[in-house]
Amino acid sequence: MRRWWLLLVALLLAPVAWGLPAAAPAGSPVAAHGRLAVKGNRVVDAQGKPYAVHGMSLFWSQWQPRYYDPATIAWLVRDWRVTAVRAAIGGQQGGYDTQPEAETKRAEAVIDAAIAQGIYVVVDWHAHQPRPDDAVRFFSHIATKYRGVPNLIYETYNEPLPEHGWANVLKPYHAKVIGAIRAIDPDAFVVAGTRSWSQDVDEAAADPLPFANVAYTLHFYAATHKGELRAKAETAMQRGIALFVTEYGTTAANGDAPIDAAETRTWWEWCAKHGISYLNWSVANKDEASAILKPATQGLSGWSEAELTESGRLVRTHLRALR
Repeated sequence: MRRWWLLLVALLLAPVAWGLPAAAPAGSPVAAHGRLAVKGNRVVDAQGKPYAVHGMSLFWSQWQPRYYDPATIAWLVRDWRVTAVRAAIGGQQGGYDTQPEAETKRAEAVIDAAIAQGIYVVVDWHAHQPRPDDAVRFFSHIATKYRGVPNLIYETYNEPLPEHGWANVLKPYHAKVIGAIRAIDPDAFVVAGTRSWSQDVDEAAADPLPFANVAYTLHFYAATHKGELRAKAETAMQRGIALFVTEYGTTAANGDAPIDAAETRTWWEWCAKHGISYLNWSVANKDEASAILKPATQGLSGWSEAELTESGRLVRTHLRALR
């Protein structure tokens, strides 16, 4: 009898022992949909069916690290009913460039929490300047540690600036960073940033990356970006690429007032029509309109409605209605 019991324990621990991904919690988004991929101009689940995730982005890791915590992720799943979170790992400006071990640990804390909850996690290289060697070092570590884990989505470059040309700067950058990830995890699902703060998606669609299973980043802030950007995005999809909104705001592009609730709802409806995932900026108590928490809010979880900003209340109500 003891021999059979030991065999059972060994079988249960086998995935951990061999570095294989543990099964997602029953009933969770990842358990139901598995690893995401790109099919045509849509993101699909493991069954090849179109699937979009919805959730929240954390703030720059070096400036609001407190929310890179399992309690925050668990609360977002339980109360906000998110299916994905985004770890915005600061690549520069006192982030990974000066404290790589601390920023890597923050990324791992969010990844591990997302795995425990059975939701998807965007691991975002949150930077404006193209420094591929640092990104390769960071993502190579993450890909090695989490190879094959279906929760992971790799966002290789948050918001390239307008002066960084697609053909001569961004394509070579993505080729190097995505190539490094794929050398370790060939099936990794990647979202690639586009020029002009991830808005020139039509340009990327006209000259796409030489990789399969890649979506392209589209960012919008509702009080600034309206029908013109949606038209540009539709052109990109007509050219055959898939889009993923890894960051959006209900506010102006600078992250502050005004909040445009009507235009935000138009964007939500547009994303739903086209099967596009979207994550709101941001889980923070910074004194700006796009933060979901008022500056005096101190808890990592259990936030009351009174502790939420106007944007926080708008986004929470929307996310809870989706599930």
